[in-house]
Amino acid sequence: MSRIGRLPITVPAGVTVTVSEGNLVTVKGPKGTLTQKVAAELTVKQEGNVLTVERPNDKKQNRAFHGLYRTLINNMVIGVTEGFAKTLELVGTGYRAAAEGGKKLNINIGFSHPVIIDAPENVTFETPNANTIIVKGIDKQVVGNLAADIRAVRKPEPYHGKGIKYQSEHIRRKEGKTGKK
Repeated sequence: MSRIGRLPITVPAGVTVTVSEGNLVTVKGPKGTLTQKVAAELTVKQEGNVLTVERPNDKKQNRAFHGLYRTLINNMVIGVTEGFAKTLELVGTGYRAAAEGGKKLNINIGFSHPVIIDAPENVTFETPNANTIIVKGIDKQVVGNLAADIRAVRKPEPYHGKGIKYQSEHIRRKEGKTGKK
C-alpha cells in the first residue's frame, strides 16, 4: 500500500470539494477555485470533511497514480486556503526587480534592456526590496514553473555567484584560473 496515497486529506472549514463525473475534482476556497482530473482507475471518496483516494488493485500504474493524485488534491486544498510562495534573490551589482501592480515584473539583470514578465491568472509578484522577488499563487505547479522561468532569465554562475537564485539555494562556487608558476 502506498504510504502517501493512503493518507486522508482533511478539508478545512470554508473549503468545498466536489467530485463530478469523469473523476473531476473541484476545490473552492477563500483564495479561489482549482480543478484536477483524476485517473479513471482511482476513486475519490468524501466522508464529511475527509477525502480519501483509493485504487482498485496493485498494478504498477495504479500504485504510481495513487500517491500522485492524492498529493495533487492535497496541494489544491492547501492552495485555496493558504496559497504557495517562492522567493528568489538577485545577486549582482546593479541587478534589481520591481513589481508593477502585482501583475508585471520588471527585471534589470545586466542586459541592454529590461526583462518584463507577465503573471498568469491567480499569480502575483511582490518585491519587498530591489533584490528580492516573491511569486505567490494558489496553484503550486504554476508558482514553481513561473519561479523557474524567472530564474532561467539569468541562472547563477559558479565563478562570481551572480544571477537569480532561489532563497534557499546554495551556489557551489568554483575557483578561477591560476597564473603560470
